[in-house]
Amino acid sequence: MSKQFALVVDDERDIRELLTLTLGRMGLIVETAATVTDAKARLAEQRYALCFTDMRLPDGTGHDIIELIASKYAETPVAMITAYGNVDAAVVALKAGAFDFVSKPVDINVLRRLVQTALKLSEEKRSSTDASQSRLIGDSVAMEELRATIAKVARSQAPVYIAGESGVGKELVARLIHELGPRAASSFVPVNCGAIPSELMESEFFGHKKGSFTGAHADKEGLFQAAQGGTLFLDEVAELPVHMQVKLLRVIQEKAVRPIGARAEVPVDVRILSATHKNLAKLVDLGAFRQDLFYRINVIELRVPPLRERRDDIPKLAGRVLERLGRDSGSAPARLTPDALKSLLAYDFPGNVRELENVLERAVALCENGSISVEDLRLVARAPATVNENAERWANTSSLQTPPPPSAEPAHAATEPAARVLPDSAYVGDLAATVAETERAVIMKALEATRWNRTAAARQLGLTLRQLRYRLEKLGIE
Repeated sequence: MSKQFALVVDDERDIRELLTLTLGRMGLIVETAATVTDAKARLAEQRYALCFTDMRLPDGTGHDIIELIASKYAETPVAMITAYGNVDAAVVALKAGAFDFVSKPVDINVLRRLVQTALKLSEEKRSSTDASQSRLIGDSVAMEELRATIAKVARSQAPVYIAGESGVGKELVARLIHELGPRAASSFVPVNCGAIPSELMESEFFGHKKGSFTGAHADKEGLFQAAQGGTLFLDEVAELPVHMQVKLLRVIQEKAVRPIGARAEVPVDVRILSATHKNLAKLVDLGAFRQDLFYRINVIELRVPPLRERRDDIPKLAGRVLERLGRDSGSAPARLTPDALKSLLAYDFPGNVRELENVLERAVALCENGSISVEDLRLVARAPATVNENAERWANTSSLQTPPPPSAEPAHAATEPAARVLPDSAYVGDLAATVAETERAVIMKALEATRWNRTAAARQLGLTLRQLRYRLEKLGIE
């Protein structure tokens, strides 16, 4: 294996010597520079597997070097050396393209972990394009741009905020960012922040020591420790209560957690990815989410487009879903009739890809001879005022991009009533069925809004989990 070179840019001799000694023991050939000018000259002469740069330099700043490397030497991971506690500067560096940052005084163990991760980046041979193509289905311009952005942010260690409506696949995007980056060999730990009771959050996130509180019968590892060396995905991060927002901010800044009952903090090396279907910027304005935490987790913002903005992908998505359903049942995949496909293309899919999957699964169960008709899809025709209910809700809670105006009426709308009108006799004879249907619709809406998390859905409905389970069983909802 050929020798790998590292560049250290710092005007302090002590820092240069410390990094030279540490990196040298890790098998790297270390070259140093004390100014931006010297660094530029060395970068032009030698290919480096890694670069460290101080923030303040005699003839410029570390940002000058980061921007140069990002534009001309993108294969070289660069880390910023910052003063202790100066996380603002670190965030700016990450936005500019830095791989990670390390604070002075330099912790040798933190430095070694950072170097190991950075070297994995330099050695990466996997094809991010092939991997994302097989998981993120679609050839639309929106999906091509999304795949390109995922491949780019996967190389960084910067926190990523994934925005998008419910059902668009935010967790899939988070998993791809993890799998295409240098932390792929370590754990990906997803957590739904809305599903953990407030009083248990600190224990769940940071762990606890035996005897630290009633019921703590043994030491417990927290989610941060479980994700050590890997990625922690905070789904529905907007649901975090304020007291946990404060604690999470500290963990991100200090890269350490203190389990309940522990005397000392435990260092953690975790990349933070977060997501929500809500507009965090608006929640910050309303005082419901801390601005400083938003600033930390939103270093890179990535928006996942809703299905109505990439209708051209629906045929391919539907084909993949039908193939999977066929494999699961051990039969040939069902087929969509031309009219059924036309209906899918005209429908707005407020529940996005998840709703498409549910619609097709139901249609496969209802269809005859493996041929799915318009009637088998059972798409709900909406009155004009509510045709884009989900789009309107997104517009009210998102500043990222305003969705397009409501589309034309679905192709099948002419054959279906805009709203159900029951004859007078039915209000008596079918009252129970009508109530059950309404209850089912409300429960399904809550389940879809909470990504089928029953605990969160029960809380949203004002029910206990036991009450919700009873209703699910009664209504035949699996």
